[in-house]
Amino acid sequence: MKTARLFLCLVACLGIPLAENQADADELVRFESVPVKLSPFRIRKAGEQGEIISQPQGTPLLGYLSRPQSQGPFPAIVVMHGCDGLRLSVKDLWPKRLVAWGYVVLVVDSFTTRNIQDTCQSALPDQVFDAYGALDFLTKSGFVDTRRVALMGFSAGGTATLEGTKIEGNEQLMDHKFRAAVAYYPVCAASQGDATVPILILSGERDNWSPTEPCRKRLANLSDDSPPIELNIYKGVYHDFDAPEFPVGRRVFGHIEKYDPDAASKSIRSVYAFLRKYLSN
Repeated sequence: MKTARLFLCLVACLGIPLAENQADADELVRFESVPVKLSPFRIRKAGEQGEIISQPQGTPLLGYLSRPQSQGPFPAIVVMHGCDGLRLSVKDLWPKRLVAWGYVVLVVDSFTTRNIQDTCQSALPDQVFDAYGALDFLTKSGFVDTRRVALMGFSAGGTATLEGTKIEGNEQLMDHKFRAAVAYYPVCAASQGDATVPILILSGERDNWSPTEPCRKRLANLSDDSPPIELNIYKGVYHDFDAPEFPVGRRVFGHIEKYDPDAASKSIRSVYAFLRKYLSN
């Protein structure tokens, strides 16, 4: 109830319109990550050596599906959580907000079926394959416009979002593609090169967990043919600035996570405009 009141207050303060129909209750769904396909070289070598191999299977995953009550097909957003898992704002607040804007939302749980608590001192490269598994699931739903699906990630999920939409990355191996991407405070790499879709990156100036300088360098190295990457940096702001569950801030592994209502409001307006621009038709 408290989260719902906070959501309605934020919507009113931001002046962002609500869709006519509110969300159905979250539905727990099951799907698989996209398996890492064997390369033609590996298949050929196995044949030469008389080895019998089979294509790998995807990892079973859980997800939380929310959608407007009216008839589709709707544009959709696949949401990827950070290294601390499904915190409240990612699992509840953002889906309510996005559904109110008229999007189907699938929040991917990358941890539960893998028996992982967190990856804040390690990495989970499989999140990219989880994202495309979620996309494949949505393409079979019947109520999603498969031409209008965006990928959205937070922190480690934002990093996976950038990895999953970079040129010459795993995206080229996938049957279905995202239309756009939103990354909240990701770890950027100047070497990631061009994007495959338009991207919005939102970061805090004082974030030393996901510093902004590599993001600036990546943008400086984009070719003229790259889809646009927009970088919004909020002055004096730390990691997790959109997460109201951290109102007074906390220190995690030497990094500060702190909600900033002004930066959060500005970023939400930017996300709203960005998705309207790239998923409107």
